[in-house]
Amino acid sequence: MLPLLAFLLLFSEEGLDSIDKALKRFVDLFAIVQANSADPVSPQQAIYEGAIPGMLRRLDPHSIFLDTSHFEQLKELEKSTQKGFGSIVSLLPGRVIVLQTLPGTPSARSGMSPGDEVVAINGIPLARLEIDQLVQLLTQSRQNTVRLDVRRQGNARLLPLTLTPEDVDSPSVDRAFFLQDGIAYLRVTSFEAETGQQIRNAMEKLGGADAVKGLVLDLRNNPGGILNAAVETTSLFLPPGAEIVSVNGRSTKRDTAKVAAEARPWTFPVAVLINGKSASASEIVAGALQDLKRATVIGEQSFGKGLVQSVFPLSQGAGLALTTAYYYTPSGRSIQRPLQGQLEQTTASGLGGINPDQVVFGEGSTRLRAFLDASAAFTTWATEWLQRAKPSITASFLVTNPTLDEFQAWLSGRNVRPGLNEWSSDREWIRSRLHQEIFNLTLGVAKGDEVEAARDPVVRAAVTAVTKP
Repeated sequence: MLPLLAFLLLFSEEGLDSIDKALKRFVDLFAIVQANSADPVSPQQAIYEGAIPGMLRRLDPHSIFLDTSHFEQLKELEKSTQKGFGSIVSLLPGRVIVLQTLPGTPSARSGMSPGDEVVAINGIPLARLEIDQLVQLLTQSRQNTVRLDVRRQGNARLLPLTLTPEDVDSPSVDRAFFLQDGIAYLRVTSFEAETGQQIRNAMEKLGGADAVKGLVLDLRNNPGGILNAAVETTSLFLPPGAEIVSVNGRSTKRDTAKVAAEARPWTFPVAVLINGKSASASEIVAGALQDLKRATVIGEQSFGKGLVQSVFPLSQGAGLALTTAYYYTPSGRSIQRPLQGQLEQTTASGLGGINPDQVVFGEGSTRLRAFLDASAAFTTWATEWLQRAKPSITASFLVTNPTLDEFQAWLSGRNVRPGLNEWSSDREWIRSRLHQEIFNLTLGVAKGDEVEAARDPVVRAAVTAVTKP
């Protein structure tokens, strides 16, 4: 009752009368539809899947009604643990290939191994499913005990496995290593309650701030998350009292987040990586560090989602995610890109999103590269080669020319024969991809990511930025 009273106090008597008339009109309309429609009308569908989403769409595309299941998923995303099986997989159309199983998780205990291919989930064959359908099926399967049919290299029969999901650690800082002497790399995939502390922990594992001469902070494909986590992360690099972000909305007074007076920031050079999938909290971090000349921002323009989303719990386990304000960088730039029909309202405060100081695009593709990745050639060959050759793989392993020639012969045996110029042009990229896949299957995906980072043009530009005099 109190929330309703507070809501009503926001409106004048004239406003309340207008709302009352509109609600009565809606009730009358629904009664007529329910009584006379040729087909039965569910109140659940009419109101929660029709009227409410329709009203919210008139506001902006980000305000949404959350039913019970979606509200629970939202709350789970705010934690550092999620329900799952503890395996890292490669998704291709019609194929799910296991790259790594995490120790102590249901996948590891089941006997699942790197290189295994999941061919069916709960009796549903995967061969004809597109990637979005695979993602949906995998997401649904994490909710309950699941039966997998697994194909293992060298084994003619499918291996049936039954897994029960458990809480699995899902850290938002999932990669931390040195790219070269003193140049650290951290990848932050989202901003959660523990993100700031996870960054500190990662730095300590690398030897602490004294061991770091420069940092590449990768926020590419980071959709954002919790505002406080973005503020805490930014505070690690800025002096006490520095402005980080301000919030302003119709029903909220302007509020500014600043670095705490007792902060002791790191002072080494920083490069922040962004792209078109960097949004919200990741744009707050990049925008503040860019405005205050604390970091070089490298990559592509960010998404431009500068909305403050307030989540209001509703009855029966549902919720409402409502846009209540907008984010602004220290210089006054609006992070939010104009919504459709709003471009003419844009002012000098900006067109939204964060423009990098240095535009650098990610790794390009060629016809041969696209084919080899889409066909899972690297994973398939690496799995077979490891079983046949049984090499001793350590962190110093390199793909030799004879090994590269062996892969080329393997492709030829499968009627894949790229031309001389095509092979020569992509030869070093192929060597790196083989290196990465062998590390994925033996030393873990994190080690394979180090190989990928070494050939990434955006990362290489960042290394140059933090090492220049």
